[in-house]
Amino acid sequence: MIYSLTRRAALIGGACAALLTLSSAPSQAAAKIQRLVSPGGIEAWFVQDATVPLIAMEYAFGGGASQDPPGKPGVGNLVADLLDEGSGDLDSKSYHERLDRRAIELSFQSTRDQFRGSLRMLKPYGRAATGTLDSVPKIEIADLKDYVRRNIAKDTLRVAVVGDVDPDTLGKLLDKTFGDLPAKADLTPVPDVVAAKPPQRAFIPLDVPQTVVTFGGPGIRRHDPDFMAGYVVNHILGGGGLSSRLYKEVREKRGLAYSIYEALVWMEHSALFIGNTGTRADRAGETVDAIDSEIRRIATEGPTQQELDEAKSYLKGSQMLALDTSSKLAQAMLQYQLDRLPIDYIEKRNAIVDAVTLDDARRVAKKLWGDGLLTVIVGRSPQAAAQPVTSPLKAN
Repeated sequence: MIYSLTRRAALIGGACAALLTLSSAPSQAAAKIQRLVSPGGIEAWFVQDATVPLIAMEYAFGGGASQDPPGKPGVGNLVADLLDEGSGDLDSKSYHERLDRRAIELSFQSTRDQFRGSLRMLKPYGRAATGTLDSVPKIEIADLKDYVRRNIAKDTLRVAVVGDVDPDTLGKLLDKTFGDLPAKADLTPVPDVVAAKPPQRAFIPLDVPQTVVTFGGPGIRRHDPDFMAGYVVNHILGGGGLSSRLYKEVREKRGLAYSIYEALVWMEHSALFIGNTGTRADRAGETVDAIDSEIRRIATEGPTQQELDEAKSYLKGSQMLALDTSSKLAQAMLQYQLDRLPIDYIEKRNAIVDAVTLDDARRVAKKLWGDGLLTVIVGRSPQAAAQPVTSPLKAN
């Protein structure tokens, strides 16, 4: 049980227990993000909102899967899986029964760069990343204890809270929940990584009904001055759902796939663009060619002014719709902290989108996609797909 790891691990696993002491006193809603520092020095970004009796908290520690010990990927993921398997004198069953009775949602996750926690609960009840098949069996209790010791500390902690709680109460609860953690983490330095340069194409044979195509290449880091231009032009290419160029070319015009997406992915030490689709084996080559052709076209010509205007309008208008719940707002606030953005970024974002010019979009499109694609195709070869499949239930 994880409650036997360390007292500090139990404190994090029992974060909800500390928050159960929330005051029921009413508070006034405030749309503006506040920076709150607890009496013990723990910082949180906070939106006080009494519209509904709900509290959402997102928090993260630096490290994540990048801090798994050599030869044992999956330690952080196993810690995340076990952290809610009991706390203090509660075993796993009792702990989850108590969460269920109080309608509390609590989860943990080890991503590439962070160890994250999420909590969502109703205030009326507030009174008192995955490893491999080879590596996971090798993980021992000592690895889990060491991971917690090295990663779960106050200097890399980032917290975002949205809900019906006043600043003084929240400050005290932050100290109660996180105050006993070590002051500093002991993280292993992680070097920056540059994705392999395209173009490259690989086929991996696998006897599955649908062929999967994954494509990508080097992307743009979050603090690159070209990031927002890349974000806007990427929306035009593949991030805009039914309105994107790739969807229109691959799905609407040719009927090659049911869906296709492409997105920018930024991390602490690298950045990618990556996309995915699925198609019939005998049309995989045509699908890849269509994707490659459209990406080379936008790299060469860039978007049109109309495409740019429509993308900017959509991205500005959709932001607040994407933050329409306490949980979504808390997640966004945490991500802005992890991305080292200013606390008033939400207020500035639309102006940053507006500032992207057509020249910016065309220049960054060439920067992103001018070298073509890294493409991996997994599925049957076209020849194998054309052969009848013998049922294993029939006698020879």
